[in-house]
Amino acid sequence: MQARDIMTPDVITVRPDTPLSELVQIMLRHGITAVPVVDGDSVVGIVSEGDLLRRPELGTIPVRPRWLLMLGFPDRAADTYTRTHGRTAGEVMSAPVMTVAEDAAVEDVAALMERHRVKRLPVLRGGRLVGIVARADLLRALALRLGPPVGGDDRRIRDALLAELRAQPWAPSPGEIAVLVRDGVVRLSGSARSAAQRQAVVAAAESTPGVRAVEDEMSIRHDPDPMDRPGWLRDPPP
Repeated sequence: MQARDIMTPDVITVRPDTPLSELVQIMLRHGITAVPVVDGDSVVGIVSEGDLLRRPELGTIPVRPRWLLMLGFPDRAADTYTRTHGRTAGEVMSAPVMTVAEDAAVEDVAALMERHRVKRLPVLRGGRLVGIVARADLLRALALRLGPPVGGDDRRIRDALLAELRAQPWAPSPGEIAVLVRDGVVRLSGSARSAAQRQAVVAAAESTPGVRAVEDEMSIRHDPDPMDRPGWLRDPPP
């Protein structure tokens, strides 16, 4: 799945010279929380609700000692003043803006959002804006994946589950559990070495495509603690 598959197309945009009053009305009218700022064919920034939290009109500008601002980073203080007091989109926007290509894998989109702590990413095709991906779009994609399962071939389901378990370092050894599949229902039997391992096996079965239900008949075996063995059977001290 790629960014183009989950993005919202036909993005509403503003220009750098769009008045702040008009920008706010656009966001309210369309029920959106952010607007990309476009200059020609290029995305030059984005204005979100977060960019508008600190405004003199709201009385939300933090008061800092003048000497502290000038002693530190005066240029940064000047930039902050412009963003909190600006009256156009270009003055209040966050820039530069992070973007993704339309063929970016969804897993990369999610990783980028998480790593940079952003809630949305403009989607580009050849440098031009073609959509935007927000966290809500990822949730909708997840909802589709979690929808009613479509039945699959029992053998294919069993093979897929066993392949997934073989790839996991925590999985039980071959022969410790048995996997039977009938009409899309997976029956798990045998023993797991811990509750965590048992739950992970169930989760792997539940997430296998085509599975309609999982019947967990596994038990948890309690391997003896090495310290409970007679002294002469314990490992010698190092």
